Amino acid sequence: MNWLKIIAGAALLQVVLLAPAQAGENLDAIKSAGVLKIGTEGTYAPFTFHDPDGKLVGFDVEIGEAVAEKLGVKAEFLEGKWDGLIAGLDATRYDVVVNQVGITDQRKQKYDFSEPYIASKAVLIVRADDDGIKGFADLKGKKSAQSLTSSFGKLAEASGAELVGTDGFDQAIQLVLTGRADATINDSLSFLDFKKHKPDAPVKIAAEQADADYSGIIFRKGDADLKAAIDKALVDIKADGTYQKIADKYFGQDVSK
Repeated sequence: MNWLKIIAGAALLQVVLLAPAQAGENLDAIKSAGVLKIGTEGTYAPFTFHDPDGKLVGFDVEIGEAVAEKLGVKAEFLEGKWDGLIAGLDATRYDVVVNQVGITDQRKQKYDFSEPYIASKAVLIVRADDDGIKGFADLKGKKSAQSLTSSFGKLAEASGAELVGTDGFDQAIQLVLTGRADATINDSLSFLDFKKHKPDAPVKIAAEQADADYSGIIFRKGDADLKAAIDKALVDIKADGTYQKIADKYFGQDVSK
């Protein structure tokens, strides 16, 4: 029994002695390589997509580049499908994922997140001349264009709306514009992006949910130094105006809160 205690004690001491050496390991490796490897989709406008010339662009792309610059390294983007994107962290394919990844309790059990850098809300969108729908409760008996399995669709249904199935935001907006639907509940960021490109489109936000969903930069657990460095980088790009410039470019306003 005494030998077991000695062995256990020695193992515990080894863990304690090794811990400081492991702290900051990922951050040290990133700085040593001079590169922050970033996982992203490349197919999710306006966050991460390819322009007509094939260049990877988008809100998240520019945020990733700005964060990397504050860390003193270059950003290198590695694209992948959403279904396996976060799992790529486990395979150490990249250091972080920047792809409007929602911060959830389930994900936080396995991964670490930066502080939130983007917020989105469910908004109720109607035609600009429609004054009859002022809130979610006014959807009762109305037609709402929705992706049927989405959380937005469930909210519309719970509000008493008749659902008109769509393949996504663009189709939902068209159904509202053409009068085939009275409204759509959708993502506030998608609406801002749409209005950025089509400011004269006769649609408006009639109401929005009070609670926002937040997204952050996601990375492997266990490196407090890396989290601190990324969080500081995000604070710095907000302080020096970089964040506002990027947000204005893609959404026309600050989208961090």
